[in-house]
Amino acid sequence: MTNLKLTPLAALHRDLGAKMTAFAGYQMPVQYKNGIIHEHLHCRSQAGFFDISHMGQCRIFGDRAAAALDKLTPGGIAELALGQQKYTVLTNAAGGVIDDIIVTRVTDGVGIIVNAGCKDKDFAYLRERLPADCRFEAFTDRALLALQGPGAAAVMAKFSGEAAALNFLQVCETSVAGVTCSVSRSGYTGEDGFEISLPAADAERVAKLLLAEDGVEPIGLGARDTLRLEAGLCLYGHELNETITPIEAGLNWIFKKGHTDFPGAETILAQRQNAAGRRRVGLLVEGKIPVRDGAILLDSAGREVGIVTSGSFSPTLNRPIAMALIDRALTAAGTRLNAVVRNSAIELTVCPLPFVPHRYHKLAR
Repeated sequence: MTNLKLTPLAALHRDLGAKMTAFAGYQMPVQYKNGIIHEHLHCRSQAGFFDISHMGQCRIFGDRAAAALDKLTPGGIAELALGQQKYTVLTNAAGGVIDDIIVTRVTDGVGIIVNAGCKDKDFAYLRERLPADCRFEAFTDRALLALQGPGAAAVMAKFSGEAAALNFLQVCETSVAGVTCSVSRSGYTGEDGFEISLPAADAERVAKLLLAEDGVEPIGLGARDTLRLEAGLCLYGHELNETITPIEAGLNWIFKKGHTDFPGAETILAQRQNAAGRRRVGLLVEGKIPVRDGAILLDSAGREVGIVTSGSFSPTLNRPIAMALIDRALTAAGTRLNAVVRNSAIELTVCPLPFVPHRYHKLAR
């Protein structure tokens, strides 16, 4: 733990009684005093505060920044309106995923948020692949906070009416407690909420003000993971990696129609047209024993048909759940499979995703 990087809120986490763990090269809170299940249910019912400052923040400057990023992703970046976000992926030449990212269209180019464990390779890749008329800059002096849950909008309204009025995947520059911030209506829990990018020097003061609001509690990595699993959202290194294509991961919706000029397009678009040989699915686990990532899945004849990519206990459903990559022929809801756990077979049933409905703030157009 002594060689790990610290976020600007490291001292605050200790003051709040967090149990710390190593994650993506950082010392991060895995849970606080009340535990993961309490934190999870609190975020689903009120408002949870997350420190996600370990994630990478960068910007590509230039008039052709969006067009240049289109050539490294499945597209749709250049069509974004100012202040609009898009979830997408960086793909490699084999069709695998280098990372999943959030892109924001800004006046001087595009802003990007990348995963903590991927940011060094992502930043190097972008610097190498961008054209000469685009300038890349990594932001090392900014923090990133998240406020998630059904009570998040009411809390945000006390600090910024402009931010509270955003629609899902919209962004604004605003002031929060006198600090100039970039606030997006987004997050990775399946709940309505906000992510706040701000100077690292101001992060602790703003965090304390948010945590002082009624109904707001700190949430660690443990509950962050169970929340995103219930929401059926991919986690890099599990449902996504450099050998899993976005089609196999079930991300067909991120593609711009007719876009063919990006790394791995031949492989990926062939899978999109003909259906990939394996697909990501949800699994309901029989009994109380969670089935963890890496567990092998068998069909009724005992043949190996897939692998669990994420698995945990669902506090909302009060049962174990999992996601997996399995053979396409077995992806229909209701299909019964078995997982091998400690030399025992545990029954699972394929189910639709997400496990818990999303509650993003989407206004009718």
